[in-house]
Amino acid sequence: MQIHSLFGSGKAVVSFEIFPPKPNYSLDTIFATLDGLKELKPDFISVTYGAGGSSTERSIEIADKVKNEYHIETLAHLTCVGSTRGDIEKVLNRFSNHNIENVLALRGDPPQGQAGFAASNPGYKYAGDLVAHIKERTDFCVAAAAYPEGHLECPDLNVHFSHLKAKVDQGVDFLITQLFFDNNIFFTFLDKARAQGIYCPVVVGIMPVLNAAQIKRMTSLCGASVPDGLQRILEKYANSAADMEKAGIEYACRQINNLLENHADGIHLYTMNKAEQARIIMHQTGLR
Repeated sequence: MQIHSLFGSGKAVVSFEIFPPKPNYSLDTIFATLDGLKELKPDFISVTYGAGGSSTERSIEIADKVKNEYHIETLAHLTCVGSTRGDIEKVLNRFSNHNIENVLALRGDPPQGQAGFAASNPGYKYAGDLVAHIKERTDFCVAAAAYPEGHLECPDLNVHFSHLKAKVDQGVDFLITQLFFDNNIFFTFLDKARAQGIYCPVVVGIMPVLNAAQIKRMTSLCGASVPDGLQRILEKYANSAADMEKAGIEYACRQINNLLENHADGIHLYTMNKAEQARIIMHQTGLR
């Protein structure tokens, strides 16, 4: 099933993101997570893809299991940095062979140890180029990323919106946002996106703050701002992991409840492969 068909029912689409474990860890660790997430009946689960395709084999194996053994719709991430059209076509064919019908098209980060981004020849300069390639086929629904606070490489929001509109015009079926912690930032972003003629569904990415070090690392990588209320939580519970997790879950639930009150198209939870915390959030917000 193509995910775009889930929107428009009047209910928020609910989804989770998982990622392959490190190479020295068994895949059984992620399957244990999936056992817990399956009970929450998500509309789909997205599976991440390492920089430069570094986790391709594990990502495809996990996406295959999610789709064909857990019988949950799968959104397979696909990055194009460092890839040729031939490379991408091979991966798309593998997705099709595993009945995977949904792809999150991303430019991706440079491989580890590579300082900058360089397109392969023939390759892709932007994620929109990858979207256009995938849309040459008819067997995929295509999602793309949106950045409510702008992209680190494009802090000018006016330029960012023009790039986003160009990407959507290549055939994006729906967008998933980068994490953010202030809903007002998202509402402003959404208003501007609609004013730019971006009318596809926008799924909201939410990352619960489960420990201070994790969130500091994530915000430094993606440029998300930390509002005063969350900063106070980080400072107050810096030395108490249990209290930090509880407060972080409560903060995420308040974000989600407010988004649902404002008719968000969907909620996409960045689970960090933690099924129990996802279960708590889903139950406390009434999503499951």
